Amino acid sequence: MNKKLLSIMLIILISITLIGVIAYFVVMKVANGESEASKEPTIDEVVEASVDIPEITTNLATNHIVRLSFKIETDSKKAKEELEKREFQVKDIIIAELGNMTVEQLEGKEGIQKFKETIKNDVNELMHEGKVIKVYTTSYILQ
Repeated sequence: MNKKLLSIMLIILISITLIGVIAYFVVMKVANGESEASKEPTIDEVVEASVDIPEITTNLATNHIVRLSFKIETDSKKAKEELEKREFQVKDIIIAELGNMTVEQLEGKEGIQKFKETIKNDVNELMHEGKVIKVYTTSYILQ
């Protein structure tokens, strides 16, 4: 009977340990999920890591004129500093892209969204210290 009691106690001890380990991992998973959700930058952090691209006026491929300006959000202050130094290159990319576009390609929400994604990808190819997270259009006039 002594062996039977010892076996039952061993099984109970292993079960309690297993439940404790599972509970630990569940709690850690929930804690990590909350910390990832809180990693969303505040508006102050977004502004600190953003660069204004002044208004650019240029011709489209279809002899129309477009006037736009942007705010480009980077992932760090170092990336912002690098992007500020590369502003002339960013303007060149924007002007070159616009020079090959038609009015139809730029019209509507989808058109401007594709253009911003193209700018983001092209500028990210230039960057060494960080990357562009998002491109915001701050003014847009198509004539």
